[in-house]
Amino acid sequence: MPPTFDPAWLDAQYNNRARIPEHPQIFARWAEDSRRARQALSPALDVRYGPAAEETLDVFAAVGPRAPVLVFIHGGWWRALDKADHSFLAPAFVQAGVTLVVPNYTLCPAATIEDITLQMVRAVAWTVREIAAYGGDPRRIVVAGHSAGGHLAAMLACCRWQQAGADLPERAVQGALAISGLFDLEPVRQTPFLQADLRLTPDAVRKLSPAGFPAPQVPLAALVGGDESEEFLRQNELIREAWGARAVPVCEAVPGRHHLDVLDALGEPGSRLHAVALELLGER
Repeated sequence: MPPTFDPAWLDAQYNNRARIPEHPQIFARWAEDSRRARQALSPALDVRYGPAAEETLDVFAAVGPRAPVLVFIHGGWWRALDKADHSFLAPAFVQAGVTLVVPNYTLCPAATIEDITLQMVRAVAWTVREIAAYGGDPRRIVVAGHSAGGHLAAMLACCRWQQAGADLPERAVQGALAISGLFDLEPVRQTPFLQADLRLTPDAVRKLSPAGFPAPQVPLAALVGGDESEEFLRQNELIREAWGARAVPVCEAVPGRHHLDVLDALGEPGSRLHAVALELLGER
């Protein structure tokens, strides 16, 4: 990272839609696969977890009691996409005996990243309190996320639940999985195409950059597409450097995957990324 944070360089590093010309086709495929998944699995949709209009989630329940639970947080730079675009991940996990919970959140600029982080605290609190009614085990919850969602998963790994307003034990989640996550928000703050929506300040960067936090007590697995930009590869390595190998036992680049199709691997049984998720859930 050059010390001057050259604006054009930052835009080239972080604007993944510009880096992946076929992104409209990928998003359309996700939407269609997600529609089919909802039709096949009959999930509980738009379950309310908090007071804001966007604070709803979908539950794809596994068959059988006391299933481990994966809470998946979507990406989109905290300002785009929707839980409905990510139902395509559910079939692989339900078939593996895992219940999938997919929350929505208010998008920037209507909310700040700090607001969104607290919404995800409420989503996890709902999961701990209510998931048993859907056959899930509240003692076996892992949070996962992609891109901005990977940042939020890391924030939740570090969460001091009582201080965040959630009456939960300190190990409310058993681990976290960050896919193409963002752990240092200073370059994001200075990236031109994001500034108007994210409105990050130096103080917000300090409060919201997991790489600056003490290592959490639960493990975080950090994976990134091997074909992603230098900055996304750096961000992935940074969290291992900041927290150490004990807190980040998995820190890998997935060969041949870019910023979008690396998420496809999460929903592909037999892939390394899917296997890491199952390991965190205690299913391998």
